[in-house]
Amino acid sequence: MPSTNPSTTQVSSTSPSTTQVNDATRWFMLCIGILGMIAIANLQYGWTLFVSPLAKQLHAERTAIQIAFTLFVLFETWPNFLEAYFVDRFGPKVVVILGGILVAIAWYLNSIADSLPMLYIGGIIGGVGAGIVYGTASGSALKWFPDRRGLAAGLTAMGFGAGSALTVIPITNQIAKSGYQSAFLTWGLIQGVVVVICGILLRAPKPGETPAAAPAARVQQAAKDSLPREMVSTPAFWLLYLMFTMAVTGGLMAVAQLAPMAMDFKVADVPVSMFGLTLAALPFALSLDRILNGITRPFFGWVSDHIGRENTMTLAFGLEGFAILALVTFAHNPFLFVVLSGLTFFGWGEVYSLFPATCGDLFGKKFATTNYGLLYTAKGTASVFVPIGSALAAGKAFDFRADIMLLIGLLLLFFTTFLGPTVLGIARSRNARTVLFIVAAVFIVYGLVLTVTNVWTPFAAKFKLPNVGWFGVFAVAVVFDWASALLAQFVLKPLRARYLAKQPAAAQAVAAPAAAAS
Repeated sequence: MPSTNPSTTQVSSTSPSTTQVNDATRWFMLCIGILGMIAIANLQYGWTLFVSPLAKQLHAERTAIQIAFTLFVLFETWPNFLEAYFVDRFGPKVVVILGGILVAIAWYLNSIADSLPMLYIGGIIGGVGAGIVYGTASGSALKWFPDRRGLAAGLTAMGFGAGSALTVIPITNQIAKSGYQSAFLTWGLIQGVVVVICGILLRAPKPGETPAAAPAARVQQAAKDSLPREMVSTPAFWLLYLMFTMAVTGGLMAVAQLAPMAMDFKVADVPVSMFGLTLAALPFALSLDRILNGITRPFFGWVSDHIGRENTMTLAFGLEGFAILALVTFAHNPFLFVVLSGLTFFGWGEVYSLFPATCGDLFGKKFATTNYGLLYTAKGTASVFVPIGSALAAGKAFDFRADIMLLIGLLLLFFTTFLGPTVLGIARSRNARTVLFIVAAVFIVYGLVLTVTNVWTPFAAKFKLPNVGWFGVFAVAVVFDWASALLAQFVLKPLRARYLAKQPAAAQAVAAPAAAAS
């Protein structure tokens, strides 16, 4: 019997190409995507280090500074599907290089910002650049690893979730010694250069470079590569979008309130000893949370490759709900505050591995970057609702005008792009589609303006919310998580089975890694 290389699998003779599946190439591309994620992690998770110095330098309230972060999240998520479209159409190289340039420009602008508008512009540019890298790296993982989507997506997402842990200390030290302007400039250039290098090296797989689907596994996959337009016309996509929004909203509503909750429960500065370390409860919790937020992504992704996506979602979202409930119940105990906040992050971060893997399972790998880019906008939708949690905790009035404008614009954009042509035949009228795109853009821009300034609107939507306290806010998060867990098991699971049953006979389950190696 001729010898074979265990890391290389010969493509079947029916393959359109003689290209071989080489594991070394696949893992190299995955590592490049992870490195890109690490390079942009500071734009989100390192931002908190700059808030207080910026507020002092610009003589502004922290809430005004944080608007730049809100704009970053919105522009990181909502335009993601458009950026992903260009990746699927033209390849990742040029698009990711552009993302690296935008990342460097954003932090350069932050370093010289002498006004809030310039800071907001930096947030917008940084959001676009980070969104390009995030969407491309996630899509690349799905394309290169159709046999291990959960693990690959989880490892890639881990780079974003825990990547900033590598640079928190040097950035903090540089801010203290040389000022935040120096830190923005230095790390902006470093991060931008790293992303550009990743863009030069990253490429899409050629036909035959990835394994074909193999039988006898728990995770079924579609044989057909669905176009984005086809995907958004399916109930499965909108169910995933609803679940993604609820799971992310629930987690964000909980974790975004950790610092003020620690202050209210008077545990923030209480020393806690664990793992041979003694730190104040709040910084200890934040450090542990960041680590577990990264670990959970490949862990639950790997689990989902073996027991199924929906079973893993039910397990993880259920754990998240119990962790949040326990956290708000025992937050007065400093030790339990640290432990339970870590468990909360462990039950939340996996959304960024399970949902891209599920999206790839259902809608194929050819358009995986664009398809997940559309699903990823759910994070932006969730971010619009998260500030409501703060208003509920304090019983303050909340202005919903920006939220209403943004949602109208987003829904109109989705409808015009994907549903209009099939529902109303708008595709036959280019002028009609152009008008609808313009109207959608007006609503979105109007909503963004409302997030940074109080401009006139033809309606009022400011209402005083009831003071539900911490338990009430966290109860909403628990309901969202448990609802997502139930939807995964009793709605998504049978819906997936029915959807894949309609696929061609070539739709098969992908073998678990152990089975594939045997």
